[in-house]
Amino acid sequence: MSQSQGLLRGTPWKAIVLFSVPLLIGNVVQQLYQFVDAMVVGRHLGVLALASVGASMSLLFLITGFAWGMTSGFAIPVAQAFGANDIKGLRRSVAAGAILSGATSLLMTLVGTIFIRPLLQLMKTPPELIDDAATFGFWSFLFMFTLVFFNFLAAIIRAVGDSRTPLVFLAIACLLNVALVIVFVAVLDWGIAGAAFATAVSQLTSVLLCVTWVRWRIPVLHMGLDDWKVTMPELREHLNLGLPLGFQTSVIAIGTIAVQVRLNDLGPNAVAAFTAAGRVDGIAVTFLASLGLATSTFVAQNYGARQIDRVKHGVRQSLVVSIIVSIVIGLALFLLGAVFVELFIGSEQPVVLNLAHDALKIYSVAYWILGVLFVVRGALQGLGHMKPPFYSGIAELVMRVFTAVVLGALFGFIGVAWGAPLAWIGSIALLIPSYIVISRKLEERTYRSGPRTEEIEVLSAPLLAEKGVVADPTILQGESFEDVRTGPIPIVRDRGETGQFPALDETYVLTDDESTSEDPEDEQA
Repeated sequence: MSQSQGLLRGTPWKAIVLFSVPLLIGNVVQQLYQFVDAMVVGRHLGVLALASVGASMSLLFLITGFAWGMTSGFAIPVAQAFGANDIKGLRRSVAAGAILSGATSLLMTLVGTIFIRPLLQLMKTPPELIDDAATFGFWSFLFMFTLVFFNFLAAIIRAVGDSRTPLVFLAIACLLNVALVIVFVAVLDWGIAGAAFATAVSQLTSVLLCVTWVRWRIPVLHMGLDDWKVTMPELREHLNLGLPLGFQTSVIAIGTIAVQVRLNDLGPNAVAAFTAAGRVDGIAVTFLASLGLATSTFVAQNYGARQIDRVKHGVRQSLVVSIIVSIVIGLALFLLGAVFVELFIGSEQPVVLNLAHDALKIYSVAYWILGVLFVVRGALQGLGHMKPPFYSGIAELVMRVFTAVVLGALFGFIGVAWGAPLAWIGSIALLIPSYIVISRKLEERTYRSGPRTEEIEVLSAPLLAEKGVVADPTILQGESFEDVRTGPIPIVRDRGETGQFPALDETYVLTDDESTSEDPEDEQA
């Protein structure tokens, strides 16, 4: 609980950065799954095998990205309920998300394993790559449930304020993956299938660790039978949050598929170069992605606690941090990108090496745009506004398809590489105006009492409990907490059914008996 309270108080940018550090390390570790696979495959099985992995990754991204987006969306009401100290609502949200995650993983497994080869053929995958690409895709889809449920469980654990534990489990899984991929591919010679199987076993291990941790250390997530009796309206509510985020990621993935089709026309060297550049790029932007995810959790918890001003300050400060870091990362990648690419393919493939470094140079000059994108999108998601990110995903799709079809035809590999920066520009062109409008509407929902105009201090239920007051989520107005304990103060219950905050219209005096009551109903007027 203490970590979550760190998101509800203190300097916003410090709280967000501290929360994002474990996410950063965790994302790096997660990227290492693919990094190690690609390095072992590229070094041991050759450039064609690496290109085969890359040929199937766009399809995997399409389906797994949808699942990742959905599970992230399912965690948003959990974070909001936690910020509001609504434990019953939190548990029912977890149950609804788990049910929907299970159904999603089953559907993806069926679709992926059955249609992987026809889809690769539709994408014009080179004949010399299609067998290995289909094999890698089949085994990856077969164990898709491990990826879905780890993403879901990790998102839930982070939603209640613990960003460190998923990192630990990812680190354990990564070490296991490194060992298994070496054994399965380099020792047992299982080929492409061995790389996919190693990753699946590692991810399953991380799922089991998450379940064990929740059972032992997070009582707030202990589910009773009644918690699992979710209703259709509750499922629809979660789908309303999860589906737009899932489709947003899928739409981006469709653009990636369009890029892959163009790359397939350019030959194996182009596919291998783009795959290697993508691995390096994925690791390079992990801090930006982590900061966006931390911002989303920060906004969701503080919005649930009705700390509107803190939400806005946190977003502004996150933008500054993200832009500074993205410029530093971009400069490093511009100068040293070739060194990282060499880890995958060695120095014996100069054509592939040069193409990959050229792509990284193009990405690096626009990383500051990506940094803004992650933060603003995370803020909108934390507020529960999923349509703007979805429409921005559509804009991103249009730009990626345009660059793949038009610029790819005109300028070849370099034209395709420009797809990412142009897609980021198209996305933020919609996200920024949307956030400005929504942020201004939040100002209309601040708490006021009569003619008073000074800023109102908002305290969440967890903070009240820390000070000895146990109550429903309430809004307290006063110069300090001591004023709350000693004198009459205006209090309003969070009625939230209309989506509007009621006026401060009642006055209570907290007595010693009231301040130690354990029954929220006892404090009702």
